Parts: sequence; structure tokens; C-alpha cells
Amino acid sequence: MDGLLGTIGTAAAVFAGTNIDDVIVLTVLFLSSRAGGRPRPWQIVAGQYAGIAVLVAVSAVAALGLTVVPDEWAGLLGLVPLGLGLWSLAGALRAARSGQETAPAVASGLLSVAGVTVANGADNISVYTPVFRTIGVASGLVTVSVFAVLTAFWCAAGAWLGSHRKVVAAVERSGHWLVPAVFIVIGAVIVLESGVLGRLLAFG
Repeated sequence: MDGLLGTIGTAAAVFAGTNIDDVIVLTVLFLSSRAGGRPRPWQIVAGQYAGIAVLVAVSAVAALGLTVVPDEWAGLLGLVPLGLGLWSLAGALRAARSGQETAPAVASGLLSVAGVTVANGADNISVYTPVFRTIGVASGLVTVSVFAVLTAFWCAAGAWLGSHRKVVAAVERSGHWLVPAVFIVIGAVIVLESGVLGRLLAFG
């Protein structure tokens, strides 16, 4: 029993420690959904689960000694939220020139939400891999179960934070600028903090 509780506690700590920033992403997505109708709430939840599942699967495979994506290049995944943010910002600029309003949708469907989740959690792989490498199958299944439960909690927290009327009203007014800006910043931080730009320059 003590072993089970220890596994649950470790899994919860690992998930919480590596996914704090996901709450911000989820909040922005739910704000976008409430203010502009996209992505739909079910797409946010399903996309989050799909993204976390990809991260866990890649970590499990890496724990077996198979390198899927070299750690030094994982920062390139930051181009996903960066690209989505720039694309949405370009749409907002075009709409502003034509005098139209545009919905603050950066990630507009399940796949794009999953992509942002994977990109934002790419660095999680370096934490999850040694965890899966050092625990058995039973503890691994418990860990994955804890991750699944906490993913639901994370989605609920993002939905709650993104449900305040004043915040939603603010996003309705300026979300076509604010939401893309948030994703651009997230993507830029991922790329810059990973040091991948320096490696690309050195490679060139």
C-alpha cells in the first residue's frame, strides 16, 4: 500500500511540476472558445489528452533505449505554437485592414490543440523518460493513470479560469491580438530556452 501511495505521489509531483505552464495554455484556449466559439471545449480536452498521450508514449519508447527525437532538437517543436500564433495574427491584421472582426482562434481544432500541447511539453520527455526507465510495468500503469486523472483536473482548472465574464469580455474585445500574442510568446520561449537556434547556426 505504501508503495502504491508513493508511486501516486511521485507521479502527481512529476506531472504538476512539468505541466504548470499548461494551465496558462488551457486557459487561453478556453477563453478563445468562449469568446469566439473555437476551438470547441471537447476539442480542447481531447487535444490535451492526445498531446499528453504522445508525450508519454515517446517517453516510454525512449525509456526502452530508442531515441525518437534527439533532445537537442526537441526545441524545434516550439515552432508549432509560434507558427499558429503568427498565422492567427496575420489573419487579425487582414481583418483589421478590411474593417472586420475576427475570432480569437489560434488552435481551431483537436489536432492543433494536441500539437500545441506536445510542443509546450516537449521538455517533459527528458523528465518522464528516466521515470519510466526506473519503474516497473505496474508502477508505470499507475503513473499513466495518475497523469490521466490530473489531465482532467488541468482541463477543469483551465475551463474555470477561462470562464470569468470580465476576462471573456476583454478577450472578445481584444482577443484577436491578445491570444495570438500569447502563443507567439510561448513558442518563442520554447525555441529560445532550448538553445536550438544556436545549434542550427553552428550546424549551418
